[in-house]
Amino acid sequence: MTKLLRNLLISYSIKIPLKFEGTACSPFFYWEKMIYLLLRTDNKLVIMESVNLSSTPVDYIPILLQLGVAVGFGVLTIIGTHLIGPKVRTESKLGSFESGIEVVGNARHPFSIKYFLVAILFVIFDVEVIFMYPWAVNFREFGFEGLIEMFIFMGMLLLGFIYVIKKKALDWD
Repeated sequence: MTKLLRNLLISYSIKIPLKFEGTACSPFFYWEKMIYLLLRTDNKLVIMESVNLSSTPVDYIPILLQLGVAVGFGVLTIIGTHLIGPKVRTESKLGSFESGIEVVGNARHPFSIKYFLVAILFVIFDVEVIFMYPWAVNFREFGFEGLIEMFIFMGMLLLGFIYVIKKKALDWD
């Protein structure tokens, strides 16, 4: 019986969460691995071999096909407009066009920093909203702990927004 146990090979397919320290990897991605465990005579399981099953070259064929179609469409569009488009080059066609309005003065004058600040604040809060989509899709799987974590996240966003309002970063005066 001990020889049989010694030679018994058990196979498991498990999902192991990816952990990348110092990167922005989501904890919802998993690698699937096949782990072979050898049951020894002292009733301990030992990992004998580990094989990654999640990424095979066949899995990337749809991505490469979509990339090829996108690049091909772009190249064909550029070549097609060059071949079909008019070739007459006049002074009015080579000049700048501003919605049909004649260009007056120089465009190199300084803008208020408020435009830049509003744009940066929009990007910051817009990117934070993107992090809410995976939670909204999987909120039932996260349970009560996920709800509490989302309230903490939204509370931190609210504190940031209150800080922006108190500093009067959005006032135009």
